[in-house]
This record gives sequence, structure tokens and C-alpha cells, in this order.
Amino acid sequence: MSESRTKVKKVLPPATALYPLPAVLVSCAGEVEGVRRDNLITLAWTGVACAEPPMVAIAVRPSRFSHGLIARSGEFVVNVPSSGMSRAVDLCGNVSGRRRDKFALAGLTRAPARVVSAPVVAECPLALECRVRHTYRAGSHDLFVGEVVAVQADEDVVDPRDKIDVARLDPLCYGGGVYWRLGSRLGTYGYSRE
Repeated sequence: MSESRTKVKKVLPPATALYPLPAVLVSCAGEVEGVRRDNLITLAWTGVACAEPPMVAIAVRPSRFSHGLIARSGEFVVNVPSSGMSRAVDLCGNVSGRRRDKFALAGLTRAPARVVSAPVVAECPLALECRVRHTYRAGSHDLFVGEVVAVQADEDVVDPRDKIDVARLDPLCYGGGVYWRLGSRLGTYGYSRE
């Protein structure tokens, strides 16, 4: 029988040290001074909020251009990029869309959504079209909780049961200021009971 060793923990100041996070491109659209504008915002602060109905949450600073577009339109699309898209994702997170077309700048293609008015990023293998159901002021960020009203997925990331194959999706992850790729599969849900 092996002796267990307890590691010493270092106490750190409160922080959002939850890793890894999905690095996504959120697309949005709306009118600005009478002109339709599409925009992309890179976010890592996003996640599942509810199963029934399916909802996801994104956290956006009110000062961001995309915040106003999402707040006014009540819609957004969470585009899940593959790890090979890290340069475009990083670029979209470092340039403001107030005066620049991030789609053109990053070499990304607008594609029509099925239900919402915001475009889908064609190069992303997965897109969740969302309608805002709740908005919460959380402090430095507002949390938009969106109901997923449509999902678009590249055929090559969907398995025969119509489930997303995460290995084929090869999602881009983020943590500690660094972009990451997922490692190897360790088990499936419930494998500990076998």
C-alpha cells in the first residue's frame, strides 16, 4: 500500500484561475448610425449555462463595441474555432471593430445563420446561434445568457450519432494568456464505475 503525500498549497489572491477555457469568436450584428455592422469578439469567458432549454453564457465588458451590438439586437453566435485558427482568433481579440472589419482583417468568411441575424464564421467547425434570454451585470463584465436556437457543424466533426466529436473538432483553448490544444482522451463519462 503506497503512502499518500499531501502537496503544499500556495495561497494566491482571488482570480479567475479556471483553466482551460474555450477560446471562441462571438459574432454579432446591428445598426450603428443607420448602417448594418457585423463584428467579431474573441472571448474565453464563455460556458454552458443550462441544458433544458440549451443555453450558453458569454461575459463581455460594456465598453466593447460588440457589447452594444449584442445588447441592442438580442442575438449572438458562438463560433468554435479549431486550434489551427489561433492567429485569426488572437487578431480579432486585439483589434477594435469600431473602425475595422475584423472578418476582412482576419481573412474570415461571413456565412448566413439559420435563425439569427448575426453571421456565422464559415471557417469555424461549430457555431451556436443564440438569442439573449438574460443579462446580468456582474461587475467589470455583463453576462449574456443566450438560448441556443440553432447549431451548425461541419459534417466532418459530427459522428454517426449526430454528436460532436471533440477530437475532430480540435477546439482552441485558452489559459493564463496562452492558447492551447487539447491533449489525449482519458475516459468517457461514467467510466469510473466500470
